[in-house]
Amino acid sequence: MKKMGLLPRLILGIILGIIIGVVSSKVGNYAIPRIFVTFSELFGAFLGFIIPCIIIAFVAPGIAELGKESGKLLALTAAIAYISTIIAGTVSYFIGMSILPKVLKAEEIAKKAGVDIKPYFSLKIDPIMGVMTALVMAFMLGVGMSKIKGRTLFNSAKDFQHIISLVVKNILIPFVPVYIIGIFVKLTISGDIFRTLKAFSSVYIILFLLQIAYLVGQYSIAWMISGKKPFKSIKNMMPAYFTALGTQSSAATIPVTLQSARKNSISEDINDFVIPLCATIHLAGDTITLVLASMGVMIMNGAMPTFGTMFPFILMLGVTMVAAPGIPGGGVMASLGLLQDMLMFNPAQQGLMIALHAAQDSFGTATNVTGDGAIAIIVDAVAKRSEVKEALRLVQ
Repeated sequence: MKKMGLLPRLILGIILGIIIGVVSSKVGNYAIPRIFVTFSELFGAFLGFIIPCIIIAFVAPGIAELGKESGKLLALTAAIAYISTIIAGTVSYFIGMSILPKVLKAEEIAKKAGVDIKPYFSLKIDPIMGVMTALVMAFMLGVGMSKIKGRTLFNSAKDFQHIISLVVKNILIPFVPVYIIGIFVKLTISGDIFRTLKAFSSVYIILFLLQIAYLVGQYSIAWMISGKKPFKSIKNMMPAYFTALGTQSSAATIPVTLQSARKNSISEDINDFVIPLCATIHLAGDTITLVLASMGVMIMNGAMPTFGTMFPFILMLGVTMVAAPGIPGGGVMASLGLLQDMLMFNPAQQGLMIALHAAQDSFGTATNVTGDGAIAIIVDAVAKRSEVKEALRLVQ
């Protein structure tokens, strides 16, 4: 019998998580859910530990192998990610202003809390460094290795990359579906998502449709630059999309995103460089959510968001999102200061934003990581054109 692929296992994990959560809630017995939640807690702790290792293992050698082009490609990737985020927020504003005032009414999120499932036990596994620290370290090592003549450090970095690749292949990828079961069991039993969806259903419908449309737009641009068919490219990224639905973390989804992006025939060096980088700096999905949700909260409280108010907020979001290191809920946590200082949100409104973001965090993260694949295609196409031009110049 042919082994079930990753994508079917991810979908099965989501369905099983919801079914187990619903059945357990009806019978009032949470023994089985606690087993899955315990596994998710342990697996999540291990993910938190290995994420900085993944970033260093893939980004540093990737930059080093790009050599002199690494600085240019780093600037190009960062610029594309920032522009993508700003466009996502701006489009969200105009779509929101054309629809939200007509459909959104003042409603309250239900106060009744569901059951909070606790693991049987948990372990604290501290990462060797923070994600942003790992990113800076990877930049420094990568650029440094590309400049020095010696190969000792580079060979060591490649050996470390091989070790991390084995961990990803033999531990992370096989157990991600079980991890997702535990996450969806807990979300289903707690009832947070369903209560929030009931009150803000119109906002979420707009969010989801806009996120999907934005992905199609990103891959259409990538198609115009690279010639790679957009819907085929999106199809290849679906394992990453569904993994992100469960992990709610761009960084935790890096192993699957790397695996999915390779199917789009992206150069290995570019893939290993762009995907981990964009997992930290490209959060277009979160930006769409934060802009539309904040507009919804403002409209509910009788304030009409203007472009003059929202556009500076969007510009700052593009920078602040870098401080959201690909962890669940990182986007909204990084934006709380902007919500308070620029949109004058009080603590209650900030709490509502956290709830709104949490209810769809999976879809925002899925949009982020799937969009990373489009950026990788664009950067790869630009890099190949530069190589061709350089070759022609040398021939002439």
